[in-house]
Amino acid sequence: LQGTVYVLDSTTIDLCLALFPWANFRRGKGGVKLHTMIDVESAIPVFIDITHGKIHDVEALDRIVAEPGSYVVMDRGYMDFARLYHLSQALTYFVIRARSDLDFQRRRSMPVDKSTGLRSDQIIVLAGPVTSLRYPAPLRRISYYSREIDKRFVFLTNDFLLPALTVAEIYRYRWQIELFFKWIKQHLRIKRFFGTSPNSVKTQVWIAIAVYVLVIILKKQLRLEHSLHTIFQILSTTLFEKTPVPLVFQRYEEQIEDRRPSNQFVLFDF
Repeated sequence: LQGTVYVLDSTTIDLCLALFPWANFRRGKGGVKLHTMIDVESAIPVFIDITHGKIHDVEALDRIVAEPGSYVVMDRGYMDFARLYHLSQALTYFVIRARSDLDFQRRRSMPVDKSTGLRSDQIIVLAGPVTSLRYPAPLRRISYYSREIDKRFVFLTNDFLLPALTVAEIYRYRWQIELFFKWIKQHLRIKRFFGTSPNSVKTQVWIAIAVYVLVIILKKQLRLEHSLHTIFQILSTTLFEKTPVPLVFQRYEEQIEDRRPSNQFVLFDF
């Protein structure tokens, strides 16, 4: 693709209402939302907004900067045709899952190879009295069946030139942001907070994101083959040392190479 592919989604960071009464999210549950857009190729967040848990996901579309020629991949929670039309007017492409109750009229159908999982490739216009005003331009509707999970997907996009299968493949990258959310919650210690004020929570989350971005950049610049978790473990042993970062990993590699096999007897031979 000529343009950069971004994935937009949000996750909820759970908070205890007894300690964070300002973070009322649902009945008996507290939390804040982490709205995030990541660059698929680098896995680095390019947009983050920390809001109250009751803020709807689609409002993040008002805050992102539309980049002409790029692709924004979203789930059905971002289905707001006025905001999507604004993205289209800014020459930004989007790929989003369509709702099952979408009211539309088919203008034209293109042939598809059903052996690839594609079921249809159509040019449509919205027929609803409100949606047709909010998005007056044509859209492309692509239906795809995944044999791996036995599930059918319907996508909407404003790109009429890409092959239909490529559009379906682009949506697969949406799961990268789910892995990102899972990773930061497991490894960056944002389940326990040092303070209970909104500013304290946001500060700790921003610090965790900043650390993640710095380590990602470090991994790419030094071309490290270690996993992010291993890199964090290595850096944690030298937090109070004034040692250049490349030397830290060089020393780690030397320690690994210098390890001698122990003199313990082998009891089991595999």
